[in-house]
Amino acid sequence: MPIIPIEWLDGRIRILDQTLLPEETVYREIDTVEALAEAIRRLQVRGAPAIGVAAAMGIALAACRSGESRPSGFRVQLRTAMSLLASTRPTAVNLFRALGRMEQVLETTIKESVPSIRDRVVQEALAVRDEDRSVCRTIGRNGAVLLPDPASVLTHCNAGALATAGYGTALGAVYAAVESGKKIRVYADETRPLLQGARLTAWELQQAGIDVTVVCDSAAGFLMQKKKVDCVLVGADRIAANGDTANKIGTYGLAVLAKHHGIPFYVAAPASTFDSMIRSGSEIPIEERLPEEVSLGFGKRTVPEGVSVLNPAFDVTPYSLITAFVTEKGVVYPPFEPALTRMFPGKTPDRRIFQLE
Repeated sequence: MPIIPIEWLDGRIRILDQTLLPEETVYREIDTVEALAEAIRRLQVRGAPAIGVAAAMGIALAACRSGESRPSGFRVQLRTAMSLLASTRPTAVNLFRALGRMEQVLETTIKESVPSIRDRVVQEALAVRDEDRSVCRTIGRNGAVLLPDPASVLTHCNAGALATAGYGTALGAVYAAVESGKKIRVYADETRPLLQGARLTAWELQQAGIDVTVVCDSAAGFLMQKKKVDCVLVGADRIAANGDTANKIGTYGLAVLAKHHGIPFYVAAPASTFDSMIRSGSEIPIEERLPEEVSLGFGKRTVPEGVSVLNPAFDVTPYSLITAFVTEKGVVYPPFEPALTRMFPGKTPDRRIFQLE
């Protein structure tokens, strides 16, 4: 894929500003952790895997920009950066996994010098990036076999190259299927209120030369009723031990519709998105975003002044509505909990460990 949403430039980070797509393709260079945190909050870089990569690079950035010569002071600076980045997006567990990996580097370099710790931190950040690219390719291959030929796939939000280090999870399956010779058509939900499907998924699929049609979120049921959808394929921001899945708001409704119409509902996600420490979806923290994203979306007032707005960024799809998970370790079918526990047994970092006193 030619789309690289986030890059490490030897002491700086370059991101593709996704808030300006599809009208403008603008890359921004980031040289402070504060600027990176703001870019994550503003969704200039977004998508659970990409947020994890960004967080790891953010700690590498802090390490490269630090002028501290004492190892103890150096660690304090890096942990301060971790705390800031951990405060940006609460739902995407990849963020906390990446920060946990950087913390582990600090814990295993207690007796090393600042230059040595810095090198290790940068190497780990690049490993997070490279692993994401490799994992997404494998997810793509595993997901591609589930798609018939030809196939019409309905997707929600953006789980493609823009949401990862450069290939995608849900869209990775589409790319891999097309690369294998299958004829795939994609229906991309607009994904209100920020239109990640209309702006981002449609843009990157167009760049790849893949047939894509944008539909209003409310048109999904119509498409299914008319038998125009062979399967629904989405990504995820956090998956509980029982299989309950948090993804962009509106995903739950699609799952209900798919179940009613007998259409397979697949979730594509890497191991880093599975949270074995959370038993069910009721424990997943749901990010609440600014009401202005709804009432003043893209600068146009669409809600009367004085009317309240509820703007959750995610909802939770119960495991009972999910046909299968597509992961780098294979396709997981129900019953989910025993299989997920066996495949993804690792402990997930608790975001509270990154909160400074």
